Amino acid sequence: MLKFIKHHMTGIDGIEIYPIISLLIFIVFFVVLFFWVITAKKQHIDHVSNLPFDSSTKNDNQTL
Repeated sequence: MLKFIKHHMTGIDGIEIYPIISLLIFIVFFVVLFFWVITAKKQHIDHVSNLPFDSSTKNDNQTL
């Protein structure tokens, strides 16, 4: 199956740039995410981590 796909992909001019672009997008996304996590305020992290346990918010999808 991979040989079939590889055979058709070799005929496309400029196709070799797409894996490089995909890798760069992947790396940039996770580097930005890493810096966001490192620089996030502890108060915000505590607030977000307690959201599932907060009973003051209305949840319309409750099926109790």
